[in-house]
Amino acid sequence: MPIVEDTANRLVLKSGSTKLTLDKSTGKVALDRKILFWNAKPANSNLSEVAEVTIDSGVDRASGIEVCNTMLVFRGGQAWVLPATDKKDAEASAAKIREFLRLPA
Repeated sequence: MPIVEDTANRLVLKSGSTKLTLDKSTGKVALDRKILFWNAKPANSNLSEVAEVTIDSGVDRASGIEVCNTMLVFRGGQAWVLPATDKKDAEASAAKIREFLRLPA
C-alpha cells in the first residue's frame, strides 16, 4: 500500500479505493473503502485495540497466483484486510504499521 502521509502522529496508507488512517492524536484507526461506485460505511476503532499486524497469503484457485494482504488484528478477534499488490508490498505495509504503532514484528 502506498504511503500517502507519514508523520509522527498520523499514518495514511492507500491501495486502490481502500484507505487506512492511523491517528495518534485522536487515538483512532479508520478504514475507508469504496465498492464499485459507492462508499462503504467506514470502519473505526481505537489504536489501543490493535493487537497485531500480520500477512495473510493464499493461492487463487482459478489462476494459481499467490494473493497477499496485510491484516490488522484487533483484541476482540475481528480483523481488517488491506489489499496489497504482492507479498513484498504486504510485508512493507505491515512493517510500517508495526513501526508506527510500536508493535513487535
